[in-house]
Amino acid sequence: MQIYRVGGAVRDRLLQRPITEVDWVVVGATAEQMQALGYRPVGADFPVFLHPQTGEEYALARTERKSGRGYGGFTFYASPDVTLEDDLIRRDLTVNAMAEDDHGQVIDPHGGQRDLQARLLRHVSPAFAEDPLRVLRVARFAARYAPLGFRVADETLALMRELSESGELSALTPERSWKEISRALMEPRPDVFIEVLRACGALAALLPEVDALFGVQQPPAHHPEIDTGAHVLAVLRQCAEHAQPLEVRWACLLHDVGKGLTPEAEWPRHIAHEHRGVRLIQAINERCKVPRDCAELALLVGEFHTHGHRALELKASTLLELLQRFDVYRRPQRFETFVAACEMDARGRTGLEQRDYPQAAYLLGAADVARQVAVKPLLEKGFKGAELGEALNRERLQALKAYKALKSVPGPDRE
Repeated sequence: MQIYRVGGAVRDRLLQRPITEVDWVVVGATAEQMQALGYRPVGADFPVFLHPQTGEEYALARTERKSGRGYGGFTFYASPDVTLEDDLIRRDLTVNAMAEDDHGQVIDPHGGQRDLQARLLRHVSPAFAEDPLRVLRVARFAARYAPLGFRVADETLALMRELSESGELSALTPERSWKEISRALMEPRPDVFIEVLRACGALAALLPEVDALFGVQQPPAHHPEIDTGAHVLAVLRQCAEHAQPLEVRWACLLHDVGKGLTPEAEWPRHIAHEHRGVRLIQAINERCKVPRDCAELALLVGEFHTHGHRALELKASTLLELLQRFDVYRRPQRFETFVAACEMDARGRTGLEQRDYPQAAYLLGAADVARQVAVKPLLEKGFKGAELGEALNRERLQALKAYKALKSVPGPDRE
C-alpha cells in the first residue's frame, strides 16, 4: 500500500498558496484493508474513506470510463492493480494531476509543474471532453488564479467549446451547476469566470439572459463603458474588490438582464428595463434552483436598483414604500445587501470606480429613522389593527420627511 497527497494540495504548495484541504490517493489497497485500518467508508459511487483521526479523504486509485451523458455518466474501477499514473490521467487539468509522496517528491507525468510556470490551465487528456462539469470547473479555476496571471490554454478552450456545442451541458443538474457557479462567483475574479464561459459558448447555454447583454449599448453619459455586458463584468469585479457576499454578487450578475430585451432601435436608452428584467430573473432563479436569499435579493435589486441610485431625489413617501417593500423592520440585513449591490453597480463603470456613493449612507440612515418610530405610544393612544398600521406609517412618513430636511436633500418634499 502506498499513499500520496494529490491534486489541489500539491498545486497550491508549489504556488506557495495556503492549503485549505488535503486529498489523498491510496495505491495497492482494497476497501476491506482500508476498513480494517479504521478508515470510514463514505463514497457511494467509488471507494472513498475518511481517516480515523484527521477526517481527511482517502480515495482508492481508480480509473473511469464514459458510460452515459453528463458528469455522472461514468463507471469507475478501483482495484489494487490500478497505478498512480492510471489515477492521475483521469483528472481534469495538468496542474491538478500531480501527486506527492512522503518525502516531498512530486510525481508529475503530465507536465503540471511546467504549466504552473507558464501560468496555463491545460487539460490532461482528450477524455476531458467527456465531462461537461469540467467546463464550469476550468472557468472557476481561471477566476481563482487570474490574479497570478493564469489563462486557459487555447486547446483546452477549444475542447470546452466542443462540450458547450454538443448539448452535454444540459445534462448537468441545476444543483451541480449552481454549486460551481456560486463557488466561482466567490473567487477573486468572478468576472473572469463569466468571460471564460462566454468565450467557449457555455454562457449562452447556461445563462443566455446574461450572454445577451454583450453588445447592448447604454448611454455613454452614465456608462462610459457603453457595453452592458462589459458593465456587468466590471460590477462583478467591484464585488470581489469589496469582498461582497454571494447574494450581492448573484444579484449584481443579473441586475441588468432586462436590458437584453430592449429593441435595438431604442438603444442606448432602456426605459423600464427594471420591470422587464423581473420575469427573466425569476426564470433564472427557478432554472438554477438558486437558494432563497440569493433569489430574493436578485429580484429586489433587479426591480429597484434605479431607486437606489435616485435615493436623494425620492419623495419621502416613495422612500417609505421602498423600505416597506424590503421589510426593513424585520429583515434589516436584506436592505443592507441591496444598498451594497447598488453601490457596486454604480462603481462598475469605467473611470467611476472611486466616485463617492452618498446614496448608501442616506438609504441606511433612512432605514434607521423608520425603524426608530416607536409603536408603544400609538398603542397607548388606543390604535389597534389596521388603524395602528396606518398611524405607524404616518409617523414613519413624518420621520422620513424630517430626515430628508435634516440632510438638506433637494426634492419634492422641500418645494
